[in-house]
Amino acid sequence: MQLEDYFDFEKFDTKFGPVERIRIKEHRIAIENVIEFFDQGMPPDQIQREAYPSLTLEQVYATITYYLHNKAEVDEYNRRGEEVAEAYYQEYLVKGPFFLRDEAMGTVSSHE
Repeated sequence: MQLEDYFDFEKFDTKFGPVERIRIKEHRIAIENVIEFFDQGMPPDQIQREAYPSLTLEQVYATITYYLHNKAEVDEYNRRGEEVAEAYYQEYLVKGPFFLRDEAMGTVSSHE
């Protein structure tokens, strides 16, 4: 089995540009969620046991190995995801909490 066989690689366009999501196969858990605990010093068995008990220890190790083997690419993936998330957050701050509903209904929000 190849390391990449443990993951689903999704790419899609947003209004703020293209974005990727790498999820652990058969789960909706993105690799950055596991990596965040690892970067905080949590050992793999504790990540599996306490944070993500639906994952196998093998999946946690595969995620960490993928990260360490592709650190520059994963760091860029995380940076890009944070950039798009921040753009959406800034839009929310400017337009208010109901802008998606208002845009879908073709109305203008009173929060603008």
